[in-house]
Amino acid sequence: MDQLKSLLSFTQKQQTNLGFGLIALITAGSEHIFSVFAFKCPCNDWNFVYGNVCLLVPALALLILSYMLSSKTWKLFTGLCLRKSKLCRLNYAMGFLCVFLQVTTTAIVAPLSWIAVALLRGVYFECSMTGANITLFRRQLCNEKYPHCRTELDKFPCDGTTIPQSERMAVLSIIRAESQVLGWILIGSVMTFAFLLTCTARCYSPISYMQLKFWRMYTNKESAILDIYTAEHAEKLAKRNITSFFDLTKPIPMKSPPRHAWEKISSFYKFRSMDEYYSILHKYVSTCEDLENPVVRVSVRSENDLSNPAALAFVDESKLVL
Repeated sequence: MDQLKSLLSFTQKQQTNLGFGLIALITAGSEHIFSVFAFKCPCNDWNFVYGNVCLLVPALALLILSYMLSSKTWKLFTGLCLRKSKLCRLNYAMGFLCVFLQVTTTAIVAPLSWIAVALLRGVYFECSMTGANITLFRRQLCNEKYPHCRTELDKFPCDGTTIPQSERMAVLSIIRAESQVLGWILIGSVMTFAFLLTCTARCYSPISYMQLKFWRMYTNKESAILDIYTAEHAEKLAKRNITSFFDLTKPIPMKSPPRHAWEKISSFYKFRSMDEYYSILHKYVSTCEDLENPVVRVSVRSENDLSNPAALAFVDESKLVL
């Protein structure tokens, strides 16, 4: 379980570099393993429920897992209940929805990959539709050449029945063809949407292509170094406190950022064409007048910042600008 968590965490962090293809590949492999070793159509009245559950519930679980593994989800929702009154402000609400939409765009890659691959294989759709009690569907699927079709359709996915194999395969081939058509339509729609979304983001980009490339490199490096430095600082602080506890001595003075500084660098950064900062951390250290005593000064934000603290541009969500 720890290895799976590490793999998912690594995949989440490397989405910009490796692309969403790796996530789709891992999801496709998981779907194949599940369909081969765990999935077995019951061939009774449970076909419709069982097929839809196996198709949709894993996709829902992958969606929730993707939300949970995204740091931007918790960056957006942490402390939200304490500032929920700000959601009534139009600018703040629009910024919040914009960020959540961008997080969702990243999170739906895995569930859509599961559904698309499952539809291309056709086993879940086949089991589900043979149990669908839809008169019009059965009438179109079955004809006079298949006398057992309408009454025993739910038994078609299973072997060992009294129904001739040629009759079963002819009906099941139609259902699998419909499933594959739906799968390719889903893939084509997602690719088209992703392309149009990327084009729109690039079209409204406030900076040039090369600066955007540098910006993405900077944010990746800043995030990696911040994680390392945070771990080292936490280790030093923990060792100091433990040493002080066991040695019965006063702790050695050690500087740490105050609470409001953590709050500042935890918000999303909205780029403006006149800005020269590449992240909220860059802006904070550049505009804070007294880093020796940052509690004295709370950096002044513009009115637009106050009404839209969750605004997000190309740096914080580089996944949309591939």
